[in-house]
Amino acid sequence: MDKVKCLVVDDEPLARELVESHLAKLDQFEHTASCNNAPAAFGILNSQDIDLMFLDIQMPMMTGLDFIRNLKSPPKVIITSAFRHYAIEGFDLDVIDYLLKPITFERFLKAVEKYLQLARPAKVIDRVPEKPTLDFIYLRSNKKHHKVDVAEILYIESNKDYITVHMTGRELVVKQPISEVEGMLDGKRFLRIHRSYLVNADKITAFTASDVEINAVELPIGTNYKKVIAAALNIKE
Repeated sequence: MDKVKCLVVDDEPLARELVESHLAKLDQFEHTASCNNAPAAFGILNSQDIDLMFLDIQMPMMTGLDFIRNLKSPPKVIITSAFRHYAIEGFDLDVIDYLLKPITFERFLKAVEKYLQLARPAKVIDRVPEKPTLDFIYLRSNKKHHKVDVAEILYIESNKDYITVHMTGRELVVKQPISEVEGMLDGKRFLRIHRSYLVNADKITAFTASDVEINAVELPIGTNYKKVIAAALNIKE
C-alpha cells in the first residue's frame, strides 16, 4: 500500500513539529518535507510528488490562501491556522478540512480520515492503539517514589523545573516537567488548560471561557488553549 506523501508548510517551527509528530503516529502517512513559506513549498511541489499539504494561512511573502489560488494543480490541502475567520474562504477553495491551532491529535485524525474517504474510499486508516488508562503513577520526591492515585489528583501546577501535584488533602512537589507527567495520564480525562496547569476534568466544579474552578480554586485558561478547552468543555462563546 502506497503511503500518503505529505508536505507541511508553516512559518512557526513548533506548529510544524506538532503536525509532523501527529503524522508520525499514522502508518499510512509519510512526512515527505516541511518548509516555512509559499515559494519554498512551490519548489517542493515541483520537484516531489505530494498527495496532501498541511498549509498555514498567515505566512511571509504570500498567504496560504493566495498560494492555493496561484497553483494550477494543487494537491489536496488541509488548512492549519490560529484564525477561525478564514474558514469560509478556505472551504471555497475546496480544502479538505480547516484545523484550528493548537491541533489535538483527535481532531487531526478526523481531518486525515476525511482525506482518505475522498482519495481512497476503500481504505480504512490504521489507528494508533490507545494508551491504557492508569489507575496510579509513581512520582519521585525527596528521594522516594510516591504512589499517586490518579483519581485523587485535582490539578497539577508547574513552576519552572518543579511541579506541584494537588490532591485531595495533600500536595506533592516533584522535580519533573509537567509535559512528562501529562504523557503518563489519560488525555481525555486530564486537560492541559495552560502552560502551567493540567487539570482533572472530573474534578472541575465550575468554568467560564477564561478559567476553570476546582474546589473554589480558580485556574486560568491560557490563550493558546482556549479553543481546545472550549471544545472539550462545550463552552459557548
